[in-house]
Amino acid sequence: MKLTCLSQSRGYNLPPCHMVNLSGFHILFDCPLDLSAITIFSPVSTSLYEQTFTTPSSKKLLDSNNLIPIEPYYKTIEGVHLWNVSLIDVVLISSPMGMLGLPFLTRSKGFSAKIYATEAATRVSEFMMKDLVAMHMEFKQLYGPQETNFLQLFNWEELEALPSSLKEIVLGKDGTYLGSWMPLYSAADVKDCMQKVETLKYAEEACYNGTLIMKAFSSGLEIGACNWNIKSPKRNISYISNSIFSSGVAMDFDFHALIGSDALIYSDFASTLGSDNANTLEFNADDFLLNSDERSEEMEKMNFICSCSMDSVKDGGSVLIPIGRLGIVLQLLELFALHIDSSDMKVPIFIISSVAEELLAYTNILPEWLCKHRQDKMYSGKAVFGHEELIKEKKIHIFPTLDSHELLMMWQEPCIVVCPHWSLRLGPVVHLLHRWHGDPNSLLVLEEGIDTDLALSPFKPIAMKVLECSFYSGIKLEKVPQLLKMLHPKQILLPDYTKQFFEPLSKSLPCLFYTEFETLRLPNSKNLSELNIATNLASQLTFSKLKNEELSMSRLKGELYLEHGKQYLVGGKEVKVLETEIGPLVHWGKVDLESLVVELEKIGVKGSFECGSNVVNVVEPKRGFVEVKETSVVISSGDESLGLLISDVVHSLLNGI
Repeated sequence: MKLTCLSQSRGYNLPPCHMVNLSGFHILFDCPLDLSAITIFSPVSTSLYEQTFTTPSSKKLLDSNNLIPIEPYYKTIEGVHLWNVSLIDVVLISSPMGMLGLPFLTRSKGFSAKIYATEAATRVSEFMMKDLVAMHMEFKQLYGPQETNFLQLFNWEELEALPSSLKEIVLGKDGTYLGSWMPLYSAADVKDCMQKVETLKYAEEACYNGTLIMKAFSSGLEIGACNWNIKSPKRNISYISNSIFSSGVAMDFDFHALIGSDALIYSDFASTLGSDNANTLEFNADDFLLNSDERSEEMEKMNFICSCSMDSVKDGGSVLIPIGRLGIVLQLLELFALHIDSSDMKVPIFIISSVAEELLAYTNILPEWLCKHRQDKMYSGKAVFGHEELIKEKKIHIFPTLDSHELLMMWQEPCIVVCPHWSLRLGPVVHLLHRWHGDPNSLLVLEEGIDTDLALSPFKPIAMKVLECSFYSGIKLEKVPQLLKMLHPKQILLPDYTKQFFEPLSKSLPCLFYTEFETLRLPNSKNLSELNIATNLASQLTFSKLKNEELSMSRLKGELYLEHGKQYLVGGKEVKVLETEIGPLVHWGKVDLESLVVELEKIGVKGSFECGSNVVNVVEPKRGFVEVKETSVVISSGDESLGLLISDVVHSLLNGI
């Protein structure tokens, strides 16, 4: 087995990406898109029309905010496109965010891999892709249909001279990311991509080529997000991406299904390395993993957001929330309704997105993907999410675009607006930021994960308040060792930046560390592969005990094949145990000349050899010789019966089947 880390995790919006070679098949885990990188481009706004940039020939490469004022390109995972896509056999998707770069891959020439993802992750990701394409159309309308590769506008000296904040995003730390920028896929690309995905339910088996058996199990991160277990004839592996033990929306992390793997790839550390308890790694309580600390902290954060929002509304300001996490947004809508009701204020909540209405409707028909609390609400006849009733009561209003006629007719401020995009470069958030950035009473709620200073640069000076929040996208570091001990894998594969935390535990945890862009080759598993032998073959087994070894062997003739991840040996009427008819066909071992002479004398054959020679000269009953080579024995005699006697003696000194 080989593991190559193509991209390390950088939180919820950019999950990790790995390539695994298992049983001869190349398996790609996730294909995300780095949407934080589009902050280097100027957003669409009315002010752009007034800027002096017109065509690339003007050589005005950066606008007044040191941003690139052209239609954006999108940053894919460089490591994925360095592979020959025709060699990828399987793609496994762990979350909706891990799927956003997939249309770039599926439209590539030669791509033919089988893609597996959960039903819910596939649907949610499809909504996100469609919304991304719709928002990008604003750039098309501004710059025209002709694509301009922004990298062609710069020579190398100009790239090197870019502001440091832009240069690292464009080139990467080592200057190798230029090939990862691509024009955005189209709606047709998204449709074609979705048609190639085979969707699964949690714990549902998928079999690839009769060899790999794959199952998805809930990771707790988001609706439809999962971890993977893969069984092959030689090794059983588990893959853990961003996970959360307990969620207020998604089904809880099903870690019990991952117990006892031969190899566990654990890559979920993006939001945990800053933990205050990072050095306190030993815990004994069995219920330590399942306590609800994270859930309580998340609720406190969301209530704090609502409290700050209500304070802004009381002061006459509006609230802008471009958070991209579906689960967080659904819970915020419920909490906003409670806060508004308790304050006796009438504040409209607007949700503006091209896919919002369809997406929210979809969340009401997903009971099997939700946490137990949400499932219980459905089974008791209650609404699964609060937004369903709030929409009916006209407390929440949904519109596809900011210029919708119905929205313009009912628009009022102050208000609360939930809209894309969290990068602050696409969608309604751009226009609303231009409207409210100078209002000190208004509030912008952001999630950590982007360069805030760079993201806000087109809207400076900013007088509005900015609340930057962080939500869990991984398991707390202090819980990981206890989890790994419970999962009890034979080998644990961890990112190299976690060495300082896990090397001290190497005696109790069998850890190997991998580096980004480098291939880690795992030692061969000591476990023998299982072979299912047909009854008619098994009844004919005749074992021979090997000399000087506590091992017995037998030889069979049959047909070996793979089915559903298991190896089978079958045969028909022609199958025979050949050893009983013609003797062993394969021999191995070492022929000692002194032992050979002794054994020959026992049957009346006299011979001798000179010191340092590898030939035994036979003198009685007839002449001949035996030459012992490294890989063979040559018997020479004019008498066939004598040759057969010598051959039997040589065989008796060797192991054979």
